[in-house]
Amino acid sequence: MIKAIEKNLQRGIKLLNSISDEQYSNGTILPYNSSIGCNMRHILDAFTCIFNGLESKNVDFSLRERNCLAEQTTAAGLAYFDKVITQLYTIESVDFDQIISVTDDLGTGKITANYTLGSALAQAHSHAIHHFASIGFIIHQLGIQLPDADFGYNPTTPKKDLVNSI
Repeated sequence: MIKAIEKNLQRGIKLLNSISDEQYSNGTILPYNSSIGCNMRHILDAFTCIFNGLESKNVDFSLRERNCLAEQTTAAGLAYFDKVITQLYTIESVDFDQIISVTDDLGTGKITANYTLGSALAQAHSHAIHHFASIGFIIHQLGIQLPDADFGYNPTTPKKDLVNSI
């Protein structure tokens, strides 16, 4: 699981290594005026919430760090990616079947449910893919090329050429 998550996060790193700070922090794209940096920081915050709550077995996705610097410069974004990937490998030998309490605000207030650590990591991974798709829209509008063909695609999504050939 850790290797799959890292492989996906490396796509974000590849993008950050190919764009300017101005492109990274550009918040002019409608309809949400959300920047690449804002989305990247949000993605990484989900993983950080897991790491922050792991010892107590109480993860709260509503307690995100929201490090504004990580939204503004690619260097800060890259440092945040590095921190998250390093932390991922520190938990590689942890029991992913252990039960943790996960809290989030789903729109009507905070709720708490029991997850396994593995399911929380899988959720954060799927969340990252979803936001990479949103970033794909932003980078298209900014005239930036996708870092690779799988950026923002869930591995279970059929490729267009495969669908058309069936």
